Amino acid sequence: MTLALFDLDNTLLAGDSDHAWGEFLVEEAIVDAGEYQRANDRFYQEYLNGELDIMRYLNFALQPLARHDMNELLLWRDQFLEQKIRPMLQRKATDLLDYHREQRHTLMIITATNRFVTEPIAELLGVEHLIATEPELVNGRFTGGIAGIPSFQNGKVERLDDWLASTGESLEGAWFYSDSHNDLPLLRQVDHPVAVDPDPNLEAVARENGWPVMSLRG
Repeated sequence: MTLALFDLDNTLLAGDSDHAWGEFLVEEAIVDAGEYQRANDRFYQEYLNGELDIMRYLNFALQPLARHDMNELLLWRDQFLEQKIRPMLQRKATDLLDYHREQRHTLMIITATNRFVTEPIAELLGVEHLIATEPELVNGRFTGGIAGIPSFQNGKVERLDDWLASTGESLEGAWFYSDSHNDLPLLRQVDHPVAVDPDPNLEAVARENGWPVMSLRG
């Protein structure tokens, strides 16, 4: 089995689903507009800068899930998909996924964004396998905590290693597509790393190492 791994935000999507979820919560007055917006924007900039404290961010980002019951959250998530995610879908990303399907590769999205936000996006894209940060769920309600290791930076490698061990698969011949220098630990593990609409730091590393650089925009 050859794996084709894909980052989600700003790679398959023309935007960041995690940040967009925060914007949606603000726009729908589900959270305090001013305070939450400022924090959401600050954390996103820290992520772009490679300075994000992932546990501190998750403590912030998962609190709205803990404050509301699942029925409310699912209704909001449906709205979010229509209002925020569908406009981020990219034809070239769909074509790329189709190419790997034609090669009979096994597709997986591996993302730092939490599963509640990303699971329906993976379904929308027709990608069966998903590794995402796991919000802790107890008796059908989110606690605001996380279960296991966040799939961020080296955590993506650790989470994927666990999946490979549980399935008996390997990274031989694997592809990984990402836009972010935060994904360099995993990009360095695969045979076919590809920089997609990369940030400046990733683009520099890709050029230095002779990795393909491509765009899915437009």
